[in-house]
This record gives sequence, structure tokens and C-alpha cells, in this order.
Amino acid sequence: MDGIVFNIQRYSIDDGPGIRTTVFLKGCPMRCPWCSNPESLLPAPQLLHRYTACKICGECASVCPNGAIAFAPLTDDPSARGPRFDRASCVACGVCARECLSQAIKISGEEMSVEKAWETIRKDSVYYEESGGGVTCSGGELLMQPDFVAELFKKCRENGVHTCADTSGFGSPEALDKVLEYADLVYFDLKHLDPARHKVLTGIPLAPVLRNLKTIAARKNATLVIRVPLIPEHNDGRDNLEAMARLVKKTAPASVVHILPYHRYGESKYKSVGMEYKLHGLRENRPQDLQYAMKIFENEDLSVKVM
Repeated sequence: MDGIVFNIQRYSIDDGPGIRTTVFLKGCPMRCPWCSNPESLLPAPQLLHRYTACKICGECASVCPNGAIAFAPLTDDPSARGPRFDRASCVACGVCARECLSQAIKISGEEMSVEKAWETIRKDSVYYEESGGGVTCSGGELLMQPDFVAELFKKCRENGVHTCADTSGFGSPEALDKVLEYADLVYFDLKHLDPARHKVLTGIPLAPVLRNLKTIAARKNATLVIRVPLIPEHNDGRDNLEAMARLVKKTAPASVVHILPYHRYGESKYKSVGMEYKLHGLRENRPQDLQYAMKIFENEDLSVKVM
């Protein structure tokens, strides 16, 4: 049972309780403009170019078997220097990455078996035991690779390792059932509760997300945590936050709500994958913004934290 994984991060403390290993999966149906992992969006392996590490040597262009890299030599205009990638022609073969001495080029994403992922995960079993940690599958969207996630979580459960599914909630009921069977904890993102606005922000409809939220809450076999990325000027309005608070109160009143402050940590990655970061210059949350959001959820007698 293979998946497409773009990173396995050890010693993580931000993706669930305790010290964890987070398995980041490729592929996501959403296109949230604040996404901090743009390399996760496409389901297949892809080329990343760290332009800050590039030595502008031209070796990548000379070895590419598909002619997908053009090279602009040194000029007086820094923005015109270096490799130019025809990503439509790139097949992520990795030849250029292997020849890049400065490691400015890499292939993000590799086909990985459950056993190979487990070999990394099991190395930190003592930390899971001592800290109450475990394994988190994130992405991307794990519901795009439900068979791999289910088998990996099953392996974890057989070995006494806690599992957390970090999801945007968009996926088929069948995919959700497979993951829920072996998930101990679910981190569930809510982006916006106005259907039209949700479609504009994420590119997908809201209804399947709400359907899956209700399924998770009703099954009660996994602890449910609601996570709200608080994005200025996008979903931090009073009407939206109050609608979220009412939904959580009605659907999953025992859940903890995590407010996730907006950050720009992933902005530099966008150029690496040939994408534009559309929120450039957007301000971060002010302390009063976070307190305001917390108060709205607390008004519904919900437990809420700013993460």
C-alpha cells in the first residue's frame, strides 16, 4: 500500500499532543490562498527550486532529458538570471536534482510504502511513550490517500502509537470511513461557513465538508478538535465566526476549538513551485483580533485556545 509523501517531520510539537512524527501527504483539492504548504497541492511529485541557494551554474539545464529547463546566464538584471522551468514538460525525473551541487533543486514527493514510513516512525517510539505523542498524517489532504493513511494508522495502532488525522474535511464518505477506523484524534479545519464565500476561498463546495464534520462528531470514536485558521479580511468577520461557533455548539459541543493565527511562513515556497502568493502584504492578526475571536466561541460555552 503506497502513498505519495513529501515530508516526514520528526520531533513535531505542533501537530497534536506530545512529541509526534508528522507524515505530510501530496495532493489537496482546496486552493486556500493562505496555504503554507504549496508543494502539497499537486498529487504527483514535482520540482522545487530554492532560488536563494541557486549558484546559477546552468548544469540543470544541460542535463534535463526533456528540455524543460532554460537558462539565462549572468546579466545586470538579477531577476533575469538563472533557470526557467517549463513545468508542463517536467516529469519530475530528478536528473537535475541529482546534478545540482548546491541542492537548490529537489523533487518534492516520493512514492512510499507503509513499511518504509513505519521505519522512520518507529525510531521515535520512546518519545511517543514519554510525551503522550504519536503520529499525525497531514498534507495536503489525507482523504485523497485514504488507503495509505488507514493502513499506516492501523500499523500504528497495532504498535500502541497514537494517531491523529489532520484534515480539511473534503473527501468521500468512503474515504472518511477508512481513516476514522484507526484515528484516535481528528483535527478538522473550518475555513468559512458561507457557501459562496467558501467556494471562492477554497475552490470547493462547503456541503461535503459539513457532512463529514457531522459524521465524525456522530461516530465519537475519535476525539474531535475544530481548527479555525483566522485570516484577516477573509474569514475573521463577526457573522462568520458566530456561525462557526453555533455550528460547533450544535454539532460537536464537547470539542476543543483551536484558533490558528495567520502567518506567512510558507510564502517563500510559492516561487519555488512556480506559483504566486496572493496574500502578499496581508497583515497578521493583532492580539485584539485573537481575543475577539476567542470570545465569540466562549460565548457558546466552548473550550477555545489560540495556538
